[in-house]
Amino acid sequence: MSSLKDSIALLESDLVAEPPRINVYHDLPFAIMRYDPTEEWQLRWQIKLLTSRLGAYGKEVHVIPMSDLLWSALEKVHQKDDDEGLEAVIELEKQRGYVEAQQQITTYLSSKVWVPLWDLLAERLASIDPENSVVFLTRVAAMSPGIFHVSMLLDKMHGKTKVTTILFYPGSIEGTTGLRFMDLKDRDALGNYRVKIYG
Repeated sequence: MSSLKDSIALLESDLVAEPPRINVYHDLPFAIMRYDPTEEWQLRWQIKLLTSRLGAYGKEVHVIPMSDLLWSALEKVHQKDDDEGLEAVIELEKQRGYVEAQQQITTYLSSKVWVPLWDLLAERLASIDPENSVVFLTRVAAMSPGIFHVSMLLDKMHGKTKVTTILFYPGSIEGTTGLRFMDLKDRDALGNYRVKIYG
């Protein structure tokens, strides 16, 4: 727990600095707060505490669960086509198994034909004043085991927002930048995030 607290303390210090020190690129104002997937409940408590402390510095924190974006995307897919969306995915899983159902959701979230996840996120961020706001992207585990790659989301968000955004990433780290989502042993540790990593 102390390592999680230490990482959050460093993140907080960089968020309240003038100017904030969290991002490497001005047109990609993101950072990753990595934590062990087993620390999910401790993390949620620490996020509440951090939100209160940032409020004392005049920062307005907006929490956007990635799970909400996922469900919103599936609803929008169904609105575009009555034969697609959540019910279609459930039926596909019954007939062809989980892997194909997961691949279908990945298609929904990464194709311009449907509802790209980065467009949904950019739309949500567009209504937030970047001046004194911080966005926390939480519940990222909703994208496991392979529904959507976080590295792709960050790559596609380049130039789409000016809002300081922290992505809370459940996973392990190798070296200084190699992240393995959900610490899944069959996944490679990726290191092309181009953003600052805490934890």
